[in-house]
Amino acid sequence: MATRLPEAPKVGMVSLGCPKNLVDSERILTKLRSDGYALSPDYAGADVVLVNTCGFLDSAKEESLEAIGEAIAENGRVIVTGCMGKEAEVIRARFPNVLAVTGAHQYEEVVGAVHDAAPMPPSPFVNLVPDSGLKLTPRHYSYLKISEGCNHRCSFCIIPSLRGDLVSRRPDAILREAEKLVAAGTKELLVISQDTSAYGIDIRKEPRAWKGREVVPHMTDLARELGQIAPWVRLHYVYPYPHVDQVIPLMAEGLVLPYLDIPFQHAAPNVLRAMKRPANEAKVLERLRGWREIAPDIAIRSTFVVGFPGETEADFQYLLDWLDEAQLDRVGAFRFEPVEGASANDLPGAVPEEVKEERYARIMEKTAAISAAKLQAKIGRTLEVIIDAVDEDGGATGRSQADAPEIDGEVFLRDAGHLAQGDIVAVEIEDADEHDLYGVPLA
Repeated sequence: MATRLPEAPKVGMVSLGCPKNLVDSERILTKLRSDGYALSPDYAGADVVLVNTCGFLDSAKEESLEAIGEAIAENGRVIVTGCMGKEAEVIRARFPNVLAVTGAHQYEEVVGAVHDAAPMPPSPFVNLVPDSGLKLTPRHYSYLKISEGCNHRCSFCIIPSLRGDLVSRRPDAILREAEKLVAAGTKELLVISQDTSAYGIDIRKEPRAWKGREVVPHMTDLARELGQIAPWVRLHYVYPYPHVDQVIPLMAEGLVLPYLDIPFQHAAPNVLRAMKRPANEAKVLERLRGWREIAPDIAIRSTFVVGFPGETEADFQYLLDWLDEAQLDRVGAFRFEPVEGASANDLPGAVPEEVKEERYARIMEKTAAISAAKLQAKIGRTLEVIIDAVDEDGGATGRSQADAPEIDGEVFLRDAGHLAQGDIVAVEIEDADEHDLYGVPLA
């Protein structure tokens, strides 16, 4: 008579916030799956639900609380983790029935809470998971976290208090994970951390053996090695330290995508000082010109905060003029929002909400016009595009090397029914709008 295995408890997951949280969720699910747990796609089928929260902004905290409330209403058995876990008393005051609350990247505590809430039935059999772990992204691209925490103390940010100071991963561990991801089908590695440029400064004297050679824990060395593993390597959250210049030649060589995600936040010196960020915007413009000489197709993405305390109309106009000169390819903007625990809350010169809205509209209009002009210039060119989806009508959606998933533009293709998700193809660009491109595959 065949042995009947006991049914494994099922775990549901709600993952909020940034890609770093998404990686945390993947690691948690991978560990739970390796422990034998099954995954539930909905509340009804789950024995316990994990809510991985975001706590960066007050609006994000409220979204997290709403997600916890929904999970409790739909399931009742909820474990809370993530950045907002630092405010356990707030969560428990509103939802006294949560089973456990843990903080950011406290993997063992989360897994232990699941074991307590939904114990695994004894079984001599193990249900193994793929070496690449479980993913919440499509098969063809993966986020690769290279460090935790941050050494900066920006006045508007509480990330260091949530995630601590910089802790870099060993380079050999990162490269092993990258190899597993690529072996499992990943075509694009998206390198993330709180400060990618700072990778390795805490372990700089600890090179590691990798395939018969030593790899120094440094952003440039790591990027060079990753470029030999994956077809596409994209760098996110890069502060413009001087050594970032060393990465640009790797882009010209094709080892790393010609794309940098740099959170400038502002350009006016007075505002940058109040933010406690570097304030040498003229040098940045020089370096942008130098980067474009080495890698002409480099795409620069950034985010900016409008309405920061003390920001004058002159400061804001300075930012708009700087954007005219910088000609960044992709720009996101945020209205300043006080975050509990951030020192910026105590700064004088609060900007009225209606002024924030007006400035937000102006910066978005400015950057949309710059984006439209840059995309118009690509009409007639042939670009490499990675395919994200193919529809039943013969069309497909993909991204150029200048487009990160979820945050940048897309490339919409006709006559593409023969393609598959994850293909990297040459595309002739036929049209463009403010944010997206339109074209046809050449093969």
